[in-house]
Amino acid sequence: MVNVDSPTANRGYPPAARAWGVTLLLTIIYVFSFVDRQVLNLLVGPIQQDLSFTDTQISLLQGFGFVATYVLLSVPIGRLVDTRRRVNIIAAGVAFWSVATAACGMVRSFPGLFMARAGVGIGEAALTPAAWSLIADLFPSSRRSFPLSVFLMGPYLGVGVAMIAGGLVMDELLVKGDVVVPLLGAMAPWQLTFLTVAAPGLLLTVLMLLIREPLRQGVDAGPMAAAATGAEISFWLRSNARVYVALLLGVPCIVLVLYALQAWVPSYLQRVQGMSLGEAGTRYGSVALVAGSLGVLSGPFFGRLLEQRGFHDYPIRIGAITLGTTVPALLALAVAPTPTLALAAIGFVSFLVTVPLALAASALQIATPNRMRGVLAGAYVVATNLIGMAIGPSLVALTTDYLFGDPAAIGQSLALVGTLAALVGVTLLVRGLKPYADLVATLADDH
Repeated sequence: MVNVDSPTANRGYPPAARAWGVTLLLTIIYVFSFVDRQVLNLLVGPIQQDLSFTDTQISLLQGFGFVATYVLLSVPIGRLVDTRRRVNIIAAGVAFWSVATAACGMVRSFPGLFMARAGVGIGEAALTPAAWSLIADLFPSSRRSFPLSVFLMGPYLGVGVAMIAGGLVMDELLVKGDVVVPLLGAMAPWQLTFLTVAAPGLLLTVLMLLIREPLRQGVDAGPMAAAATGAEISFWLRSNARVYVALLLGVPCIVLVLYALQAWVPSYLQRVQGMSLGEAGTRYGSVALVAGSLGVLSGPFFGRLLEQRGFHDYPIRIGAITLGTTVPALLALAVAPTPTLALAAIGFVSFLVTVPLALAASALQIATPNRMRGVLAGAYVVATNLIGMAIGPSLVALTTDYLFGDPAAIGQSLALVGTLAALVGVTLLVRGLKPYADLVATLADDH
């Protein structure tokens, strides 16, 4: 079959208005993907009260249940992105994760919720590779960084929206109590919240299907080098081991702190600081939205400052500095006497851990030869999600359940797990500073 989307030459990019329209739609979809992914974190208390789940069971729903399918399907779906219509792939992904989110609200058992969360992971695995590919064909390389930055705001906006909107919805539904839904019967407020946040996915699916598939740019623009072999990739990794240990193990420690916070701060604010569910959602959502957005936007600014001062290892150096600086705030979280001080510590950590993430992704591209960037970018996605999202929330839960044995010790658990992850991460990042600078200099000399 002939791929009608593959031009024989670069035939130009779409008008700026259409390109930005598609980018903004993709960003909105990215926001709602994180709403559907993160709203569970706000509903921990009601779910535990209703179904008697432990913190460990909840952490498996937050992390492993989602990440397992997300990671396993990222590469196969990425291959489809290279050969099929990307707008259809995204539309199918949005529809699938929206249905799976709604399914989270229609089951009342741990296996049922686990399977539904796995479905959310399946759907969301389609978005990022397809969206990145689309944006690359909407804008020439000289104008691509800003739209990509706009798109990358999605996760931080999504966490804020999930907490704020979820908190407001739950406040309204808790007043009414269980509601009888036609065909579904009586449903608890937490179940209706899942159904509510899933609903926009139907509209977003339709809007995505209305998008015209852009031409693939530069497919036959020149001779393309063959992909690197497994032996070549293995040799490159061994030759630059400390660089890739920093990027593939050190950076995920930053992500671990971020996801541990996102998973358990709502419960911490309710259990320890005495907030209502709605108050915890709106206040933490506001902090996460502002601090996370400022962090991701500040990273390039701090990077330029260090680069101008001769620190060519700045992507990794900033990661080490910000991760190490989180430790005092994490320890303060364990002993914060008031909600205001607790939120200040949470905001400080939320800002710091988002500053280096875009720089780290860029560092991976800079340090990696073109012929193996796809494979190592996939390894980066797997590492950050497995260590950050699958392991992070579960470590906090296991610490609460089995080390402290007290649900009210969630603050101490966050502080302990976060501090240990920070110390490990800083060590790995610092060890990669000089090798990264040397590697970048070598690659620059080769070109």
